[in-house]
Amino acid sequence: MKTARKQWHTVKRHGLLAIGLLLSLLVLLGACLAQQPTAVSTPTAARPTRTPMPTPTTAVSPAKELIICMSQEPDSLYIYGTNMAASQMVQNAIFEPNITTQSYDWQPHGLESIPTLENGGARLETAVVQSGDIILNSGGDAVELQRNVEIINDQGEAILFADESIQMKRLVVEFTLKPRTWADGVPVTAADSVFSYQLQRDAATPTSKFLSDRTARYEAVDDLTTRWVGIPGFMDATYFTNFFAPLPQHALQLFSASDLLQEPAANRLPLGDGPFKIVAWEASSHIELARNEHYYRAAEGYPKLDRVVIKFISDSNQVLAQLLAGSCDIVTADVLGADQVGFLLEAEADGRLATHFSTGTVFEHIDFGINSQPGYGDGEGRPDWFEDVRVRQAIVQCTDRQSMVDHIFYGRSQVIHSYIPPMHPLYPAVGLTEWPYNVAAANRLLNQLGYLDSDGDGIREEVGEDKRPFSLTLLTTSGSDMRQQIAQIFQANLRDCGIEVNLDYLPANELFSDSSPLFQRQFDLAEFAWATGVNPPCELFLGDDTSDPAEPKWNHSNTAGWQNPAYDAACKKALSSLAETPEFITAHQEAQRIWSRELPLIPLFLRLKVAATRPEVTGFQLDPTEENGLVNLYRVDIVQK
Repeated sequence: MKTARKQWHTVKRHGLLAIGLLLSLLVLLGACLAQQPTAVSTPTAARPTRTPMPTPTTAVSPAKELIICMSQEPDSLYIYGTNMAASQMVQNAIFEPNITTQSYDWQPHGLESIPTLENGGARLETAVVQSGDIILNSGGDAVELQRNVEIINDQGEAILFADESIQMKRLVVEFTLKPRTWADGVPVTAADSVFSYQLQRDAATPTSKFLSDRTARYEAVDDLTTRWVGIPGFMDATYFTNFFAPLPQHALQLFSASDLLQEPAANRLPLGDGPFKIVAWEASSHIELARNEHYYRAAEGYPKLDRVVIKFISDSNQVLAQLLAGSCDIVTADVLGADQVGFLLEAEADGRLATHFSTGTVFEHIDFGINSQPGYGDGEGRPDWFEDVRVRQAIVQCTDRQSMVDHIFYGRSQVIHSYIPPMHPLYPAVGLTEWPYNVAAANRLLNQLGYLDSDGDGIREEVGEDKRPFSLTLLTTSGSDMRQQIAQIFQANLRDCGIEVNLDYLPANELFSDSSPLFQRQFDLAEFAWATGVNPPCELFLGDDTSDPAEPKWNHSNTAGWQNPAYDAACKKALSSLAETPEFITAHQEAQRIWSRELPLIPLFLRLKVAATRPEVTGFQLDPTEENGLVNLYRVDIVQK
């Protein structure tokens, strides 16, 4: 799978370690250690204490214990009962991941392989459909086939269904489990995956039914193999992920889907097949895990640890104090942020901890108000500054994005030039425009366009008789040090190009409401973030009917109101193609080439993920497309140095 994807797929120190801060951290540590846990949720729960080291005369190796400190307590560990990142972090320890998504690619983990059309694990079939069958219509909806429903036939033609039967394409995919065992010694089977599918599609289970609604059948072929059959017309680009994570049917089959949402056997002390098993959960304090002696990779020496304690501490200062004192071995990325980077680097230089950095999948950007709503912009209310792509290109060249990375993230993040980063396998090797920071070039371009400073006040004026100053307002969220720094650097940058930028901060709940200036397209510039991932999110910028935010067809994410038919065609081609096909690859890359020239927004940089460990911890790593560093917890070890 990796080979087939290769063509898709490159301090300023603040002195925070001053004596005063160190003393304050030690005070916080003392206060934290003095706190008592809240009510015990299970009778066997115990306080997280280190396992005593054996005396020198014993021949027994000391048990290896690791303490992980994270910011939030999970609300549930049932895979269909929560969306919390904290829950998913713990689930990685007790359930074997089936498919991982490290480094913007897919890898088989608990499966023998990733099924593809190329390796024969997936195939396209021709199905005969007739009135009453569930199919995918040309609009992408799962519907009952009726007369005059538009469909895509097996020849790729959009037609209106009449009364006679017709042929359509459908996908069939088979998944084979590695021989695995539940923590009670019972083998994991394909029937457990089918049981999980039945729970997921149950109306009482609060999960998206997008995939199950587009599933014609999901069945066990043998003890370790399942078969997914899509409804006719559903050409799912990531068909090779349509596997339902097994749940232990023998332990849960007596409970209804509704009961499992509250059943401790599912959400508090679930039976898993991962490297660790849960033995206790003390509310508001910690979760205790022990080595799963039935783990299918035990013969390889996994997991490396005997016991893991996961503590919940929301205050980053307390967490850092405990890390320095040895009461935490790993501080996860949900606790730490950019404002701790300087402290962490100084502590690492002193040998007291190890830092871990990775770019994430969230990227900051500044949107241009290109096609605003009546009464705001496009010549009404303000000049139509951004309709000319050359103005947008000049402003991008006037923006020192590397300075933002250096000042905010100590150079540890990365400037981006598309809506996916350069290390993504679908990043174009040639043809993508990467705009450098070049104030001289930006000023030359603005001069050529006729935006001149005629009165000598340092601010350019619009072309024409009105001569209104080239003055803009940048919207962003309040309460964010990172965004405040972005805004201030951007403001200073554009002053160098004769453009005045005023800053306007709104609370996040106001800026991202449907009625906000952002989503009503009544702004000059707006700084916020979108998420990218393994699949490039080209759909964010589709220009279908951007004329009226009140209309359902308005693309809400295209806040710039940008329209480019060639981009739309390339993006839609990519979205309707199967992954790994030439059409999928070339269409995604062509969409980025157009986007990078036209610049509906300024792509700034990827947010940074930050974690820290004790120096003796090995095997821990952060990855851009894995939400946390615990997917490889089975590899983590403690080695005395």
